[in-house]
Amino acid sequence: MVSIFADAIGDFRDGLKRWRVWVALASEDIGDQHRRTTLGPFWLLLNYLAFAGTFILIFRRGEGVPNYETYVAVGLFVWLFMSEAITQSVSLFVREESFIKGTTLPLSVYVMRLTAQSAIRAGYMLAGCLVLLAFVGVSLSTGWMWSILGLAIIALTIPAAITVFALGGAFFPDLQFIVQNIMRLGIFLTPIFWTVGNKGGIRSFLAVWNPFSHYLDLVRGPIMTGSVPLNSLTICLAIGAALWLTALLLLGSLRKQVVFVL
Repeated sequence: MVSIFADAIGDFRDGLKRWRVWVALASEDIGDQHRRTTLGPFWLLLNYLAFAGTFILIFRRGEGVPNYETYVAVGLFVWLFMSEAITQSVSLFVREESFIKGTTLPLSVYVMRLTAQSAIRAGYMLAGCLVLLAFVGVSLSTGWMWSILGLAIIALTIPAAITVFALGGAFFPDLQFIVQNIMRLGIFLTPIFWTVGNKGGIRSFLAVWNPFSHYLDLVRGPIMTGSVPLNSLTICLAIGAALWLTALLLLGSLRKQVVFVL
């Protein structure tokens, strides 16, 4: 068991040493996706604003929540940051098959490549989110520092989630379709544009048992109320620790077998 974790940690250590490789590849990926367009990656910002505007103007269900625009803008940003990384991760090693079979790079390089891609996309969406918050008159407060901490926790958790889902997708291809369907439903089952309230029922159940709800609250709560959601903070830290433990266990056990199942 010790050797399994040692192998996984060694893989990540070697991958982090090659940070120039996965940063360059991730930047190239973002550029290739918007090649020959006039606005380039700024389409990521405009897409976010269009999505957020639709939820705010068309599907408004604020139910008396003050600063409902902030509620939607921050919640949508966090959801897109996480959901895009998870959805893309399931087929990660399949997409990187030629690299995996033709090079001796650590698997963590591909994990960090997708992590960097997600971070770059999130950066453009964050710019759109800040523009929207400024437009509706949200001012800076000390609560924003806790929101930044929440984003840091999410960013540190994403590589573990990518590793788990990428390995799962390599050995169980059907996982790609399972995850895609779950994430499509997840946008409606997570309190992004609807509020929990005090009425109980299915909304309260989802707010407690849907893990994405706690990640949204971790970033959105301090901006909305100025207070730290300690319950969500504890849950998110526990989820992150469990994901990293699972990721290291799977990577250490299966990393040498990935090339044979692709």
